[in-house]
Amino acid sequence: MNKIPRGIRNRNPLNIRRTGDKWQGMEWQQDDPSFIQFEHMRWGYRAAWILMLRYWQHFNKKMQPLTLSKLIYRWAPPNDGNDTEAYIKFVALHASIGGQERLPNPNSYMGRKKFTPILIAMTCVENGIKPEEVPVSAILQGYQLAFSR
Repeated sequence: MNKIPRGIRNRNPLNIRRTGDKWQGMEWQQDDPSFIQFEHMRWGYRAAWILMLRYWQHFNKKMQPLTLSKLIYRWAPPNDGNDTEAYIKFVALHASIGGQERLPNPNSYMGRKKFTPILIAMTCVENGIKPEEVPVSAILQGYQLAFSR
């Protein structure tokens, strides 16, 4: 039997954990004890884009550039049982980006171009799926929801 990955079932493809944040597009009833459930995949990606921006802002306030390595170490730290180095290598390979390459502001043209393949690869890692199974249109819809004024 082919089981649908948790992040796909929850329409939360990057497995964003439940916190006190009330995200737009959250399901009214949250049945998963650990991860947010969204009404549609585009809302899950909207939250991911906003978190990418928050990470970028956090590092820039400290006068440090956000790199892929810093991003993944924060997203999937080893102390949570993640193989963070393997995660970085997978994303770097599939997004054609170096681990120490400075990432642009996600809320920019270059940011959309750089982060879209990163989000595709992160979706693969988080859900154990292939890149061609990732709903790229939902990633771009999430970008529009997050950053359109």
